[in-house]
Amino acid sequence: MNEASSIQGGVPLALITALREREAATFRRARPKSAEAVGKGIAGFLGGVPMHWMHDWPMPFPILVDRAKGATITDIDGNRLDDFCLGDTGSMFGHSPAPVARAIRRQASRGLTYMLPSEDALAVGRLLAERFGLPHWQIATTATDANRFALRVARAVTGREKVLVFNGCYHGSVDETMVRLIDGKPVNRPGLAGEFRDLTHGTKIVEFNDLDALDAALSDKSVACVISEPVLTNSCMVLPDPGFHAGLHDITRRHGTLLLIDETHTISTAPGGYTSRHRLEPDLFVLGKPIAGGVPASVWGMTDELAAQWSEYDRTREPGFSGMGTTLSANPLQFAAMRATLEAVMTEKNYARMERLAGRLEKGLNAAITRHALPWHVARVGARVEFICAPGPLRNGAEAEAAHAPSLEAAFHVALVNRGVLIAPFHNMMLVSPATTRTQVDHLIVAFGDIAAKLAA
Repeated sequence: MNEASSIQGGVPLALITALREREAATFRRARPKSAEAVGKGIAGFLGGVPMHWMHDWPMPFPILVDRAKGATITDIDGNRLDDFCLGDTGSMFGHSPAPVARAIRRQASRGLTYMLPSEDALAVGRLLAERFGLPHWQIATTATDANRFALRVARAVTGREKVLVFNGCYHGSVDETMVRLIDGKPVNRPGLAGEFRDLTHGTKIVEFNDLDALDAALSDKSVACVISEPVLTNSCMVLPDPGFHAGLHDITRRHGTLLLIDETHTISTAPGGYTSRHRLEPDLFVLGKPIAGGVPASVWGMTDELAAQWSEYDRTREPGFSGMGTTLSANPLQFAAMRATLEAVMTEKNYARMERLAGRLEKGLNAAITRHALPWHVARVGARVEFICAPGPLRNGAEAEAAHAPSLEAAFHVALVNRGVLIAPFHNMMLVSPATTRTQVDHLIVAFGDIAAKLAA
């Protein structure tokens, strides 16, 4: 083993391994009921878990949750965790916000799905247009579905086949976005299961923050749509350079390419998302995960101009199934939960509190990193905070991939759980919700500092 491979994130790998082994033993001792229930897998499920990514948590076995409320999770062994994962953004506003819980109880007695709109749909249509600035909306169940449907519209109205994504992006499991740049060449994302196509035939890929490469990629007028997060988030976080989004808007317009902004993670920025805060003016907008307070739902919207183009296309296309839409989408339970979330949960007051506490968390983590002289940094977009085990800031997906320290991050994650704190199992993401308290933020800062001190030793 050479010197570089024996160090990760500035920490000797032997120290990381020792920490993870100690913390894994502590984790097991604290959870005998979870170990008995799920330690050898759950009977009846493929691979022993209901969803395969439940294996991706770095704990020795998944925590079996008894209940969650506000910003706290309690497992069946009675362990309480300050929850900064919040369902990887799905419960960004806390678990079971009271207005959403009331709306669900009310709708449950009126029917859960019937393929027709409810009264809440009348309010939601207005609220979406007011909140996000686009006049025409559709409902889906996941952001993956919403992105997939929006890209179909883009291809239909432009008559172009290709889409463009940024290296390191994340847009759910949309096939076209499952590409990466490896040694400067576009390839299928490593590890795809059962994918039989070369996805690079229909997708172009360039680095985030590289406007020259974007301009060149769009110049042949073959790209229907650029799909982008405002900030790269499902990698080590990459913030946009000053002027990047203005350039992205201008370049797509010049080449007749549509622009889709996926706010599923960056809704942490403001009630109208990063798009509203920074006036991005996309043609298409997608938001999933937290829009219904934890009930599976997503929305996608478009401009007047694009809606008119779609209407003309739809009027003249041959009859038949469009390939867009799912039976359970736009059900009354979604509308009830979305209305409650938009009216009573996604408020300016709640966002101001989230921003304030997230700023406190960012400052505390940075102080600990400096105190222990670790070569790490902290990135934040609104209420979303990440510590990254590499120097920063990062500028693109290639740098984000190189900054990923999987062994170190896994050991840190389990150590935080043992100190009563849960963060996302991916890329050290932490969210502050309206239910999160200052005491919980300070608890996380102290726990982080304690673990950092051990690794710095």
